[in-house]
Amino acid sequence: MLIKPEKNRKKVIYALILPLVVVSGIVFANREIKNETSKRSTLKPLSAAERKAALKKWEATPDGINYKKWEASPEGKKVYAGAAKIRKHIKDYTNMEAVVTSLSLPPGSRLGFGVMVRINADDYILAFGPEQSDKLFLIFNNEFQQLHSLKVNDKIIIKSHNVSYAPKYSYPIVSGDYVERDSTIIYKRAPRKGGC
Repeated sequence: MLIKPEKNRKKVIYALILPLVVVSGIVFANREIKNETSKRSTLKPLSAAERKAALKKWEATPDGINYKKWEASPEGKKVYAGAAKIRKHIKDYTNMEAVVTSLSLPPGSRLGFGVMVRINADDYILAFGPEQSDKLFLIFNNEFQQLHSLKVNDKIIIKSHNVSYAPKYSYPIVSGDYVERDSTIIYKRAPRKGGC
């Protein structure tokens, strides 16, 4: 049985056109996705009034109500007072003398690696974040290696860019950015990639 050349030609043309249509559709769709992403990333930051309205809305939620109750409780006030005591050091990124009081964080904490420290008679969580490990060999990276040599009662100098708090914790949480022991730097947080 002979196939007519005209039918054969149509099949070849369809076979060539179909991939072009599919590829152009993918390219067009990808362009649309990129445009949507760039539109979303160029949203203006919220104004002060918008932030205030969003905060008021959140404060009316169950989480917001619980947070406000914690904030007004004796425990919440104690945590806020502790954070206020070191606020100037945080703002100016200056040395704070600390003593290691525990090599483990409070039970149930989800702050990654950290230790408990005392700064001017107040206790703080000194948190460094999650430890990365080499999954093939179960070896932790060297970033926190020297921090693992800390002992209870070690006197250290710390610097931090941030202090925070959460109702789950009875202590202010100091972000560990720099630690020095016996005039030797044992930890310095690497700058964030792509950050300021």
